[in-house]
Amino acid sequence: MNVRSNPARRRTPERLALAAIATALLCVAGPAGATGNAVRGQALYKGCADCHSINENGIGPMHKGVVGRKAGSVAGYDYSPDLKNSGIVWTEENLDKWLTGPQAMVPETKMFFDVPDAQDRADIIAYLKEKAR
Repeated sequence: MNVRSNPARRRTPERLALAAIATALLCVAGPAGATGNAVRGQALYKGCADCHSINENGIGPMHKGVVGRKAGSVAGYDYSPDLKNSGIVWTEENLDKWLTGPQAMVPETKMFFDVPDAQDRADIIAYLKEKAR
C-alpha cells in the first residue's frame, strides 16, 4: 500500500501557531468550562460583603434573587441611571461578564470591584444561584 501525506494537512509552523492560539482561547474563555463550587463561592462572597448582603441593601443592592433578575430593579436601592436603564438580566453569563469588569459592561455604574479569576467568578455565581434565591 502506498501512503502519501496530504499537503493540505501538513503541520506547518503557521498551522501549529493557529492551533496553539485556538487552544489558548478555549482555556481562557470563561464560565463555559468553569463549574462553580457554591461552598467555595460562599467563602469568596465574604469579600463582596463590604458592599453587599444577601437580604439587605447597603452600599450595593441586596443579592437575594439576583440570578434571573433585571438589573437596577431592587426596590429601595439608588442605582446609577445607566445600570437602571441597561436592560440587562442577571443570567450566569451576564454575571460572569459583570464580575469580569463592571465598568466595561456599564461604564457609568457605581460598581468598581472586579473578579479577575474565572473559577472565582464561577464559584461566586454558583453560591448566588444556590443561596440567594
